[in-house]
Amino acid sequence: MPHALDGMTVLELASYVSGPYAGMLLGDLGAEVIKIEDPKTGDPFRGWGAADYSATFGSVNRNKKSVILDLKTSEGIAAARALAEKADVIIENYRTGTMDRLGLGWDELSKANPRLIYCSITGFGGTGPYAQRPATTPSARPWGRCCRC
Repeated sequence: MPHALDGMTVLELASYVSGPYAGMLLGDLGAEVIKIEDPKTGDPFRGWGAADYSATFGSVNRNKKSVILDLKTSEGIAAARALAEKADVIIENYRTGTMDRLGLGWDELSKANPRLIYCSITGFGGTGPYAQRPATTPSARPWGRCCRC
């Protein structure tokens, strides 16, 4: 049976939950999702859980292909850029400004791929006093007032 997003390609440069969850939803709708992972650690969420397997990682990364690229090298960035130029959608959840510094931000990639949809997920917005802070569960809980501090 055909899916709504059959034929679409999503490039996911994201780890833990927020970005991978977005990629999971698009993959569930038929998109081909290519997840880029670090060669040393992969997605850090892989090892959370019993016996070095994270059920949450498995759940939010279903229906995806995984590619190992070192974004700290020019070769890795060039390979990611080549994938991005053919993608329909990019999902990233790095700290604000990281993708721009790598040459993989919206301004650069949209020149080579004007039809690109670029989804940038940040914990504290793209501007403002907290834009550079990482969004992790411990850093987000106090803001949501779901724990005593």
